[in-house]
Amino acid sequence: MANDYYATLGVRRDAGADEVKKAYRRLARELHPDVNPDPETQEKFKEITQAYEVLSDPRKREMYDLGADPFASGGGGGGAGGFAGAGFPFSDIMDAFFGTSASRGPRSRARRGRNATLRVELDLQETAFGTTRELSIDTAVACTSCEGSGCAPGTHPDTCDTCHGRGEVQQVQRSFLGQVMTARPCPQCGGFGSVIRNPCPECSGDGRVRTRRTVKVKIPAGVENGIHIQLAGEGEIGPGGGPPGDLFLEIAEKPHPIFEREGDDLHCTVQIPMTAAALGTNVTIESLDGPEGIDIKPGTQSGQVITMYGRGVRHLNESGRGDLMIHVNVETPHRLDEEQEDLLRRLAKLRGEERPPGKFAPGQRGKLSRIWDVFNQH
Repeated sequence: MANDYYATLGVRRDAGADEVKKAYRRLARELHPDVNPDPETQEKFKEITQAYEVLSDPRKREMYDLGADPFASGGGGGGAGGFAGAGFPFSDIMDAFFGTSASRGPRSRARRGRNATLRVELDLQETAFGTTRELSIDTAVACTSCEGSGCAPGTHPDTCDTCHGRGEVQQVQRSFLGQVMTARPCPQCGGFGSVIRNPCPECSGDGRVRTRRTVKVKIPAGVENGIHIQLAGEGEIGPGGGPPGDLFLEIAEKPHPIFEREGDDLHCTVQIPMTAAALGTNVTIESLDGPEGIDIKPGTQSGQVITMYGRGVRHLNESGRGDLMIHVNVETPHRLDEEQEDLLRRLAKLRGEERPPGKFAPGQRGKLSRIWDVFNQH
């Protein structure tokens, strides 16, 4: 052969189909007439297109390797007719520039099902230590009548009369590049290559029906409000018997009457009378592990925090737990009878606190106050 197609594309003689295609795309970007209108460059573009047409077709490539004319049997338009012949790979030129390619063969009716999201409400005990739930979900499952094929029992899809099973139809158009062949999905079968003439009466040809099913799921310890748990393959079955999507559980943690959660730590407030704060005492609180006693040391001040380590929420996917933070609120009595008032006055006299001078400290000023000071300075 006069032309060395391998040298034209710059590939080895044992190059695979992917290597040939990659080399053609690279050269097509450089030599396309829209990029470089030089006549000599256009001629080179015709040469690489003809070389790719031969080397990308197994039958033509075999004839070429044997020394025969790959276009002798009317297999293409790149031989004697040159670049203007019909059938040059326009789809691969588009792929080289835009990263897309035309449809190649019929597509499968089976498609992956959609994902589903289900909101699950849990209390603090369940999120802290984990739980198992049985959830009822409305979803699509495979049709038992047609087993997902979409055809009525005893029937099968028929080959499309328009595309003859290829799933696409080709059209030749003339352009400044010559005769351009394009391919598009068959309008008769939608690109499937076959037509269901007798759809299943149960699913109307979709291959699936909607029903309610129960899923048993294990909620791990340590989940919190807003987190999503993915259950692979528990979503909707796809059309045509396709694989199922995934099920996502959105955790909604219900408010607790005592504890407020911050990450894996828990916070609560215990109120004690003034006398207990001064003298010290022991109080019983309700923790996630049950009732527990805590010691209030003498002289405990209002706002003081007592930490119970390891009494919080379990760490998600890790060992250990958070802490329980107990905020102490000292109550000052509002009403005193004569005897109580007399006792307090005597105590104040003993402590020299009948007329306390008061202790002052710098206050915490808010952002608005600081901004106002900035404006007043200018």
